[in-house]
Amino acid sequence: MTRSTATLDRTVAIGSESRSRAWGLTALLVLLYVVNYADKAVLGIIAQPLAHELGLSASQIGLVGSLFFLTFTVGGFFAGALNRWMSLRWALLLLAIAWSVAILPLVVVASFGVLLVSRLLLGLAEGPSSALLHTGAYSWHAPAKRGLPSALLAGAASIAKIAVAPALAFVTVTFGWRYALVALAAIGVLWCVVWLTVWSEGPYIRSGKGADSAAAGDAGEPAVPWGRIFRTRTFIFGALLVMSVYALVAVVLTWLPSYFEVGLGYSRLQAGSMFAFPSIAGLILMLLSSVIGDRLLARGSTSRVVRVVVPAVGVLICGAILLALPSITAPAVAVLVVSVGYGFAASVFPLLNAAISEICPPRQTAGTLGVFLAVMAIGGLVAPYATGLIVDAAASPAEGYATAFQALGLVAAVCAVGALLFANPERDKKLVRGDAAGIGTN
Repeated sequence: MTRSTATLDRTVAIGSESRSRAWGLTALLVLLYVVNYADKAVLGIIAQPLAHELGLSASQIGLVGSLFFLTFTVGGFFAGALNRWMSLRWALLLLAIAWSVAILPLVVVASFGVLLVSRLLLGLAEGPSSALLHTGAYSWHAPAKRGLPSALLAGAASIAKIAVAPALAFVTVTFGWRYALVALAAIGVLWCVVWLTVWSEGPYIRSGKGADSAAAGDAGEPAVPWGRIFRTRTFIFGALLVMSVYALVAVVLTWLPSYFEVGLGYSRLQAGSMFAFPSIAGLILMLLSSVIGDRLLARGSTSRVVRVVVPAVGVLICGAILLALPSITAPAVAVLVVSVGYGFAASVFPLLNAAISEICPPRQTAGTLGVFLAVMAIGGLVAPYATGLIVDAAASPAEGYATAFQALGLVAAVCAVGALLFANPERDKKLVRGDAAGIGTN
């Protein structure tokens, strides 16, 4: 198949499908990602009542949060294998059922050991999901149009904290923390029923055993050695940047309600509801940067400017804001500082995910993103436990949390400088894909 024929076939394929169907299925993937992040965030919501019932220290809760990301990181490396072994329909169904099952043992037997094992299993099952969800969405959108789908997927974390976290906080305060876990498991099962009924893959990327021959346009662009992708400066410095920002995300997921409640003096219900504030800022900035970025790319701007420089500058702003947190004594101002800083950093995820998807051949998207997002999750492995240690050692919880957020902002700012200096998707796309690059990218 010639390159022009492959591009034409792909255009015809997407033209034969309703755009509303493409966006409808993207929304279904976003919904699953919301459930995914709600499963992560629920530990932060139930941390205080759980710690009170089981007699856990802050460092123990932090250890559970960090070890979740250990198996989450390991699971991420299996995304490419799952994408080869089975279709996205069955891979994501299997993972979603596994999440629902993994969170239920704690409802029956409440102990630190069961909590630890439950979160380890949940992390392993959630590890491959991000790459597969992005692959599913990208199968319906051309590479130059992936900014907004990426933002919607990345925004699922914000949606979970804006819409789901307050509801989970209400359920926890009103009925108890066990009911919050049962509600999440039920939502996951309901999603599976809808998924089996409506899902189909788009024409840009195919999964399963026949993917190499079935993917439109892939026949004209052979796979490349994985090392060629992973050694690029865009991949390396992009991974360091998202790792540092994900450390902040993991701390927010694990500790933010506790910071608002124990550190700043808000009630448990207020703290759970205010969990949404950083996410509102993050969602707005992610959507704005991604929509504007797609339009700028269509008008000729470079991917480096849109998908590297813009988010890296946002992370620098985040670092500068969080550095001031320990000097702030007013609770409302502290909430504002954390929320705005988080918002500026959050745009890094959709834009860099889209940049990484550019540099690899389409058939290697799931595997590339799987490794990229697995490396990203290392930030989540370290940060929650380190935050727990800092809080336990600090003179007061408020001082400990503020110091932890300050350190996270500083590390992220240093990584942003590295990305600004070395990451360049256009350059590395040519290095990786050679003459095959450019299929379906315009």
